[in-house]
Amino acid sequence: MVFFPMKSLSWESTKLLSAALRLRSLEVVRRESASCAQGVSYSTKRVKKEEILAANEIPAPPPPDYDVPTSGISRPISEILKELNKKVPDSLIRTRQEANGFSIKYIPWHIVNRIMNLHAPEWSGEVRSINYAPDGKSVSVTYRVTLYGTDAEIFRESTGTSWVEEVGGYGDPVQKAEAMAFRRACARFGLGLHLYHEEL
Repeated sequence: MVFFPMKSLSWESTKLLSAALRLRSLEVVRRESASCAQGVSYSTKRVKKEEILAANEIPAPPPPDYDVPTSGISRPISEILKELNKKVPDSLIRTRQEANGFSIKYIPWHIVNRIMNLHAPEWSGEVRSINYAPDGKSVSVTYRVTLYGTDAEIFRESTGTSWVEEVGGYGDPVQKAEAMAFRRACARFGLGLHLYHEEL
């Protein structure tokens, strides 16, 4: 058996050699079967390069300047922040009534999550701490959001607090506090920050 140094062969030559060996093996098996059945000798047919390419449907090699398309998930931090700082459409904003009678505009955590996935797919989040008040009436959660760009990695942290005995809304007090902390940490990157300015 002859071994060819693969580094010395081009992409097309390597594929061509592989296809030729496969085609030759198939041809030899077919002819040997026929010769055994009929008792005749055979000679191996010389195969042209075009026939090998056609038989194996080998695609043409990519040009040297071929760019592999990406989904745009790796971008500089400045571009990610520019996208996150854009105004969020009014259709995605909700309003809730506070106990003191004031109404507050906010973006639900699941929508914030989708926006982050859209503009900063390479983000990560983690709960840093969960602390109950000494009287046990409230719980605070500290959440960190990290953005990964091609040039840097940055993070922001924020805290959310929820009343343990609060009635209504989704989830338990810790989940509510976490959702608030998550939204606020994202706001530190600029996501939905315009809502805070509107309230001033």
